[in-house]
Amino acid sequence: MTRIIADISVSLDGYVTGPDPSPDNGLGTGGEALHTWAFSNDPDDRRFLSEGTARSGAVVLGRHLFDVVDGPQGWDDTSGYGAGEVGKPSFVVVTSSPPKSVRTTNLDWTFVTTGLPNAVTAARERAEAASSDSGKDLDVILMGGGATIRSALDTGLVDTLTLHLAPITLGTGTPLFTGGAPRTLVQRSVTATSTATHLTYDISR
Repeated sequence: MTRIIADISVSLDGYVTGPDPSPDNGLGTGGEALHTWAFSNDPDDRRFLSEGTARSGAVVLGRHLFDVVDGPQGWDDTSGYGAGEVGKPSFVVVTSSPPKSVRTTNLDWTFVTTGLPNAVTAARERAEAASSDSGKDLDVILMGGGATIRSALDTGLVDTLTLHLAPITLGTGTPLFTGGAPRTLVQRSVTATSTATHLTYDISR
């Protein structure tokens, strides 16, 4: 069965970017340290990155994050989601209006203008099709930004939450959680490395 997995790096004080994020500075001031684990040679860090990519049938992201990854300083053939890994998933962007052009034309982009639930539905369809083609169970990954994941949690769209807890505090930036209804999480795994603590939770409904 295709799961909806929210997967994001976060600081000890709960921020997913540093202060002043922008298309040219997507992670904000100091925010690069959130993703140190993704470039680590630690075997557990590498395993989390490889397994996360391998299970991705489709990826959902918000428009602000799309503008960062598709911008001049964004993804290329050597960086970005799944760079260096086998295959690339479909990407589904939640937006009020599609962009006039896309720089990263080597990726499969779909723009959904009718809200996050419909974007998740579109991504699930693509993940299920990819599962059928590959013979593997593939999932939908919500990669962010913080507001997109927060909204997905608040509306009950998420099955599993994976946090990569970086050993830093940012003081301010984009918070992952800003209140909302209480949530019950079931802890499934904890793996600590020198660059992050990887936490996986199931979301009780």
